[in-house]
Amino acid sequence: MSNVRISRLAAAAVTLTFMAAGCSSVNPTAADPAPDEPSSIRVATFNASLNRPAPGQLVTDLQGENTQARAVADVIAANSPDVLLVNEFDYSGDDAVRLFNDNYLDGQYRHSFTAPVNTGVDSGLDLDKDGALGGPGDAWGFGQFPGQYGMVVYSKFPIATESVRTFQNFLWKDMPDSLLPRDYYGDVSDALRLSSKSHWDVPIDVNGKTLHVLASHPTPPSFDGPEDRNGKRNHDEIRMSADYISGADYLYDDKGVRGGLEQGASFVMLGDQNSDPVDGDSVGSVTDLPIVEFAFPGPLRDMLVAAVLIGEKTSTASLLVQYVDEELPRVGNRGAVVDSAGDVVAVIETTGVEIVALCDVSLQHALDEGEGYVDVAHWRAGHERFWQSAEVREELGDPHFSVNDDTQVVLERFTLV
Repeated sequence: MSNVRISRLAAAAVTLTFMAAGCSSVNPTAADPAPDEPSSIRVATFNASLNRPAPGQLVTDLQGENTQARAVADVIAANSPDVLLVNEFDYSGDDAVRLFNDNYLDGQYRHSFTAPVNTGVDSGLDLDKDGALGGPGDAWGFGQFPGQYGMVVYSKFPIATESVRTFQNFLWKDMPDSLLPRDYYGDVSDALRLSSKSHWDVPIDVNGKTLHVLASHPTPPSFDGPEDRNGKRNHDEIRMSADYISGADYLYDDKGVRGGLEQGASFVMLGDQNSDPVDGDSVGSVTDLPIVEFAFPGPLRDMLVAAVLIGEKTSTASLLVQYVDEELPRVGNRGAVVDSAGDVVAVIETTGVEIVALCDVSLQHALDEGEGYVDVAHWRAGHERFWQSAEVREELGDPHFSVNDDTQVVLERFTLV
């Protein structure tokens, strides 16, 4: 049925959620067998705030009984994830990672990964423009010492450590069309690292199948000025994850290897993104996108949206007359799909646009609408009922509107983003 773009939402945030798609094989070693194959695994992300004001303090705290660490462990135990990303876990090599697992998590995670992050690493530049060098505001990522606000991945399944990719040193300037605020940073702009902590691709062997855990923790989009340097960095850090999933070839990791995730790989994106779809200071949000409405609120819309979300519906048709006061869709356009309650449930990207007479709609298009049509005649009958309904006639301001063979329709193909 037709989709009508009617307005732009006016909030500033983005929540990106990605599900696994496809897989690649890794052979488990005999010395480290995988657990019995489950029908599913539980993956979790937790900002535990296990950060401390001084280096080494977390290690000291975890050597004994610490109230905060115990509370964090209780939450983890109650949810019992098979794979877990903990944000704000001070980096100090493997010491704190091992102590937390042994003393608080009952040693249930045989595998873990952690690595250096940008927080607290002195840049040697006056990034906060306070006239002095040094201090947390002049670090590549805000922090009192190197490793503060770090992160760790725990797993009950083997981690392919030799295949982990990290992006701690990727430069912001190397992201095409980035939001890098050069007017604020001036001559030091080209030296800036994008990731405030780091971005990791941690491959995990789940019974011979590889799951890529994409871990990150973008900077809060606040604590800045009118230049919005943190808001723009937050946006581009999240975009970096999206571009990695899309296989962007501009990316390079800390070993110099270029490119993003392989097409068809299974993945899950984890981490405190410091971004909200409604509230907060994030920029370039999903809710800045044009709204995409399938049909009118009610059972029909709910059915169509459900078909979009499971990938069965990849095309739609609209009347050309509905675009009198609007731009026609273009390839590359993105829109926010809303449900009957008006909530954003997905983002789609236009991959094809064609304007044809109603009599020339193809069978392939009818099938790709994902609504159970068996032939073009079936598709046309359903669309004629909708386009000649009282609701559409009221929307068009023509109580006698009808369609015929020559009626111009806009056929749009799209994909879930």
